[in-house]
Order: sequence, then structure tokens, then C-alpha cells
Amino acid sequence: MKVYAVIGVPPEVQAYAMAKYSRSSQSMLESIGELSLQRAEQFLNTFYFQYGHRSIADLAHLVMGVEHVSILAAIKVVDEQLWDGQERSTRYQPFKKTGYYTPPGLTGAARETYTRAADALFAAYDDLTTRLLALLVQEVERPADLDPKAFERTLRARAFDVSRSVLPLATITSLGQVVSARVLERQISRLLSDPLAEVREIGEELRAACLRPAEQPLSAEARALAGTRAHGNGNGSGAANGSAGHDPHQTADLEVRAAPTLVKYTAPSSYQIETARLMASLARDLLAPLGEPDRSMAVELGDAVSAEDEIVATLLYRYDEAGHSYRQIQARVRELSPEQKSLAIAASAEHRGRHDDLPRELQSGYGYAFDLLMDVGSFRDLHRHRRCVQIVQEPTAAHGAEPAAEVFPRAFGSKIGAAALAAGLGAAYDRALDIGLQAARDLEADELLAAPYLLPMATRIRALFKMDAAQAVYISELRTGEGGHFSYRRIAWEMYEVLQAHSPAVAALARPTPILDPPDLLRR
Repeated sequence: MKVYAVIGVPPEVQAYAMAKYSRSSQSMLESIGELSLQRAEQFLNTFYFQYGHRSIADLAHLVMGVEHVSILAAIKVVDEQLWDGQERSTRYQPFKKTGYYTPPGLTGAARETYTRAADALFAAYDDLTTRLLALLVQEVERPADLDPKAFERTLRARAFDVSRSVLPLATITSLGQVVSARVLERQISRLLSDPLAEVREIGEELRAACLRPAEQPLSAEARALAGTRAHGNGNGSGAANGSAGHDPHQTADLEVRAAPTLVKYTAPSSYQIETARLMASLARDLLAPLGEPDRSMAVELGDAVSAEDEIVATLLYRYDEAGHSYRQIQARVRELSPEQKSLAIAASAEHRGRHDDLPRELQSGYGYAFDLLMDVGSFRDLHRHRRCVQIVQEPTAAHGAEPAAEVFPRAFGSKIGAAALAAGLGAAYDRALDIGLQAARDLEADELLAAPYLLPMATRIRALFKMDAAQAVYISELRTGEGGHFSYRRIAWEMYEVLQAHSPAVAALARPTPILDPPDLLRR
């Protein structure tokens, strides 16, 4: 038996070496030893592009940074089912200094409306953070064994839990991702097809980052380490200390490109663009009889239906610009004729090319479909659950936001929440949300699609999470933990209650943490 780790190999060479396992008796180290970037490129051109062996790209993994982008764009970037990464936390670091994104080309009255609202939201964020922290320090008793600085850090995070809600989606953030080249290729194509100019620019930059020499932040350290090893313990024997032959640290001096071959043909997807246009039109026509969206439930479980009805309902849900609930759409689908249902399913693949994947909306057959209407901040936390099939509607001001009178008691408990409201913090919170939501409504007709950027993070967004029983239990356990954000704790607890009513035997497997009043504000 031989088990070993391999590092420092360019991703495409690594993919080639792994792929050779099925065509050679060589070990991975032997394969890598005789490879070059040029041979890897030739192999990938033949087997990946000509023969369509797309699984080869699953073997090349890349670490990439996407920095100084808006929260709105970051949501789009991470919307991949096979994605791993981390985004800058709105809970543990202030966002006052990062500023916000302004769509290029926004001029005149529209730019003035945009800037005025964004500035007001940032001012409210700063003011609320300061005042909430002061209130919490005053109202929460510090345990004798808790350091004063740690006490204040913990309460600052709790203050951020609320103040972050007034930040606009234009707020600048950063993220890092670890993805296979296959996921990256799909991600780039999807981003290049997005209506938002900023998102398309990110797609272009991701592609360019794979073609140019990659960053090697540890290269200087590697060279220094190589020098130390060459000199050994001062006995002058380089060979005895590993300097003879090829020194792997010398690769730090090479220009390595992350995936110049695997992403070189990425382009906007006409399939995705045309499907979005066609399905949005179809959703408007078929859902017209529904009237106003039902926003009475934060968590609602969809009905168990046939696979065909599920697919049709999911497609219409995804492209419904009005934001109807999944149950409303399911009820409408039951009224459609077989011909109308067939038309909707066929429309989802009408423009599909030879290598296009079928849309996510066709992933059906999961035991539980939770329709969630929650603030954007909570959605971004639940968005990390990649074992769910997530169908997300576009953000809109139409869903509004919950007022401070409901939010503050959930965040801090009824006593401290009442004190915060009495101190006028609730009024300041509600004013900020009104400014952002109204500015977003004012800019809805703007061709640069600036409106979504001004939506505060407290704005509710609708998303469908399809999952199996194990994932339903997992979310109810993980996301109800005392140290979690109060908003997604509530959503996870309501998911548990729905699960308990629908599948009591499954719910009995879960170990959720009940939401108590007051919450333990010092639990992290």
C-alpha cells in the first residue's frame, strides 16, 4: 500500500495525470514526472473538447479570490451546487470602510437617488451599530470570568446581527472559492449570461484569471525555505539536505496558469439567456390569474405531486417576477391542461445546445420542498447548504421587510428589545429600511438595473429549498443553535415545526435547540 499527498502541481497537469489512470498502469507520481503543460493542453484539447469527456475537468481544482464586489453580485457568484468557499462575514467585521458599488453609467437624477439612499443606509448602519452596542453593554451583565474585551466583541457581533440588516446589497464584499474547472467553466458561462453588468464583468475576470499567471503569495517563502534546505545545518552538504536533483520549491519561480485550456472557450450561454426570456414570458401568462402573492408564511412546505407537476411548478416559481408562493403556483399548475404543462417543460429546453446541462429546475423527486420567505441576510447563510436544490427568485422590493417591532425582540429578547425600541433605535431602523426600499422602487424602471443594489439586507427574498429527510433534520439542528443569527434560527425552527407536523417520525430524529426568551447573547 502507498498513500501520499501531492501539492504544487498546476491544476491542468494534475487533471491530466489523474485522467491517465484509466489509460495507463503508471502511478500518479510517474505520470506527473513525465508531463508538461504543453502535453496536458494537447490531451485536454483532444479528450475534453473533441471527445466531450467533461469529467476530466472535475480533476482540476482551483483556489480563486473574488474581491471588491457587491453583496448582490456575490450571491450570484456562489449560486453553484458544487461550490466551496467563504465570504466576508457581516457579523464579525464592520463594513463602514468598504463602501458600496455604483453601476457604471448611472447619471443624473438616477445617480443622485442612488447615492443619497446608499449613503443614508451606511450612515444608519454606523449609527445603529454604535447605539446598539452601547445599549447591550449597559443591559447585559458581564460574567466575572469573561474578559471585558471579549465581552464587548461578542456583543458587537450581536449588534451587527441587527445593524447589518440596513446595509444595501451594493455593499462591497469579498469571497474565496475552491472549485473544479468544470464547475468554474459552468460558473463563468452563467455569470457572463447575467443581466447585471457587474456580474458579467466578474465572469470575464474569472476567465482572465485562469489564462494569466496565477498569484503565488508563498513563492518568496518557498525560495527562502529552499535556500535553507540547500545549506542544511552548515555542513555544506547540499545533497544530504535535499538539494540534489529537482527541488520542488523551484516551481515557485515558474509562471503557472490556473486553467488556460479548460476555460478558453467559455462564453455567454444563449441557452440560459433565451430560456430566461421565454420562461419569464410564459410565467407571466400562466400565473396571471393568481392575483397578489401570499406573503403570510415565512416557511411553507409544498405539496407532494407528480414529477411533471413539480417540474412545471418549479419552472414557473423560478421565473415568476411577482413572487408568488410555491403553494399558490402549485394550485395554479393543477388547473393547467396537459398541453400547457408540456409547453412549459419543452420551453425549458427549447434553446438547449449540444453541451448544455438541463436547468436546475428539472431536479425533482425530493421528499421536502420548503418555500422560504426570509431576509436576504438569512438567505445568504442558508445558501451554503449545497445538498439542497435551491431555486431562488430575483430580489425585489415588493416583498418588503419585517419592522423593528418584530425584529428587535427576536434579536435581543423581549426585555432588551423593548428597551431598544423605547430608545428610538427601532424608529431609526425602520426609517433606514424605508429609504432603501423606496429608492429601489424609484429606480425599478432604470435600464442599468440599479434598483436591486439598494435593497437593504433585511429585504425578504423568496427561495425554494428541495431536500431529503437527512438534510431537513441537519438544517433544523445546525441552524437553531444558540450561537446562530436570530433570523435564520427562526427559519430553521419553523422548518422543524413544519417537519414535525408533516413527518413526525423523521422530526423525532432531530435535536433542534428551542428558541428561548431571553436568548443567551454571550453564546457564540
